[in-house]
Amino acid sequence: MTASEYKEYKGLRKESLRDNMSDVEVALADLGEIATREIAKRHKPHGLEQNKEIARLGGNTAKVAREDLEKKLNETVITNNNVLNYQYINQNQIEDK
Repeated sequence: MTASEYKEYKGLRKESLRDNMSDVEVALADLGEIATREIAKRHKPHGLEQNKEIARLGGNTAKVAREDLEKKLNETVITNNNVLNYQYINQNQIEDK
């Protein structure tokens, strides 16, 4: 998912996506970011297209880790729950659950 799709999946509006991720979701996001950075250091991409490919490779590292963990747990590790545990009661207000 893209970040905007992920925020929509979790029912977030202006809130921080990372602040509303579970520990596993944050760890996987970190893994993807670190893998992308390390691959970029090694390959030294130039231009948008090369950087996009590096980002895909780093994201794939996190995808493989997620799929392996889900296989071992026999359940998804991606959840639509928001960790801060609130819900919207109307357009302008939020309420703690």
